[in-house]
Amino acid sequence: MKYGIFELMLAAVVISFVGFAIENTWLLLTKGYMDNRNMTLPFLLGYGVLMVDFYLMFGTPSDVHVPIVSDRFTDNEIYFVLAFFTVSIGEIMLGTATEKATGVVYWNYSWIPLHLTKYTSLPTSLGFAYIIENFMTYCFPEIMGVITQLPAEIIPPAAVILFTALSIDTLHGFWKMYSDHNLYCLWKIERPKLDLRALI
Repeated sequence: MKYGIFELMLAAVVISFVGFAIENTWLLLTKGYMDNRNMTLPFLLGYGVLMVDFYLMFGTPSDVHVPIVSDRFTDNEIYFVLAFFTVSIGEIMLGTATEKATGVVYWNYSWIPLHLTKYTSLPTSLGFAYIIENFMTYCFPEIMGVITQLPAEIIPPAAVILFTALSIDTLHGFWKMYSDHNLYCLWKIERPKLDLRALI
């Protein structure tokens, strides 16, 4: 493994914040609001864990860790297919487990054409696979480059403290969903509605 466990834990923390920011940006653009995404801290640990696990299982598009040799497909194409199936299976497993454990439908893709169960669909899996492939190509190496330049004595305690805090926060969010039988909404910011008549 190219990176140490504490470096990867810090990477998961950074990517969790990026995931929180991207998800809220998408919500703001498509639904007109931002919220805490069932967490207290501005991090979504699932994104960080997914990307780090993806690195551990498959590497990066420029250094694929799986022994798949093909004259018909490039490493990037193979990586894309791996990302597609990993996301599809992972979403079904996480969504189903959350619903069974908490009684809450965490998300619902039933309105999207070509959905498979309410938790995954062909369009969303293709989109996530594209994002993962590009993130692991361009962003992940840069993030790891910054982390590996940090003082060696800082990395382990920072990784343990931050990752533990995010893990506790994630469990707390799921506990709130379980106890309230609803999504955990700590705060919500609506996008101001523009009154075009006032501009005339």
